[in-house]
Amino acid sequence: MSLVADRFAQPFSRMTAGLFGLWPRSLTLLVLRVTLAMPFWASGLTKWDGWFTLSFGARALFEGEYKIHWFGGEYPFPFPDQMALASGVAEVTLPVLLVLGLLTRYAAAGLLVMTAVIQLTYPDGWHNFHLPWAAMALALLTFGGGRIALDRLLGLDR
Repeated sequence: MSLVADRFAQPFSRMTAGLFGLWPRSLTLLVLRVTLAMPFWASGLTKWDGWFTLSFGARALFEGEYKIHWFGGEYPFPFPDQMALASGVAEVTLPVLLVLGLLTRYAAAGLLVMTAVIQLTYPDGWHNFHLPWAAMALALLTFGGGRIALDRLLGLDR
């Protein structure tokens, strides 16, 4: 680095760290976890009729409405009853794990896979929903849940 660039970069770097270093990284990760969990939790609640009873609507969506868009074609979901059940379980379990910060990286990976499947089901939603969800999941995969997480308390993540 040149002497001029170094003279400018040092004070600017200190000022940036001083200004933006006040916001704790763990608080950012907590907000990220809750924000990613919310839409999946809301969707998961619609798939259940009480405890342990998958709704008729969830099954009907996977049997009829939901199609996988792949290479210009539309294909029905394989094993629609099992897919509806897996989706319903994942959409209520993974958000709870995220909010608690328990197995955060694994929960984020699960939601990233779900986002990819949702993208194949609703290919026009990438810019409004799927891309931000994927970005949040990737950030949590990379950084984990932070200090405000059960992972840290239980020694499951650094």
